[in-house]
Amino acid sequence: MTIYFYGAEEVPYGCFSNFSAHSLDLDGHVWPTSEHYFQAQKFFDTRHADLIRRARTPLRAAELGRDPSKPLRRDWDRVKDDVMRRAVAAKFRAHADIRDILLSTADEAIVEDTSADHYGGRGRTGTGKNMLGRILMRTRSQLRSEVQGRHDRSG
Repeated sequence: MTIYFYGAEEVPYGCFSNFSAHSLDLDGHVWPTSEHYFQAQKFFDTRHADLIRRARTPLRAAELGRDPSKPLRRDWDRVKDDVMRRAVAAKFRAHADIRDILLSTADEAIVEDTSADHYGGRGRTGTGKNMLGRILMRTRSQLRSEVQGRHDRSG
């Protein structure tokens, strides 16, 4: 079976969305959502990044992060996947309820079901990179290993 998700309000897998209302603590700041963190990192350590962090909604953070008048950091294409990995890992480590949901997916494929994003999701043709889904599956494996490690040490 494949688990498809998209909207943050979907039950139970909306928590997989970067727009889900689950804060994370990274780089000395609390970020309202992983979308806020991801978009701000495009403009690392600038006033615009701080504006994105303080955006009222993840949609507004995304809009600010996609502002074509603001130049992206030079290494963005090289670091963007690592930025997303850090955000997703921090989010799921911070919230036991959604960590349990992610771990409950066993070894199922996880796919961001969006036709608009060929990189982060499955894309219009269904052949997209599904990078967010892949990062979620990798995070699931890491969390499973951490849980198993704790059991091994305590048991």
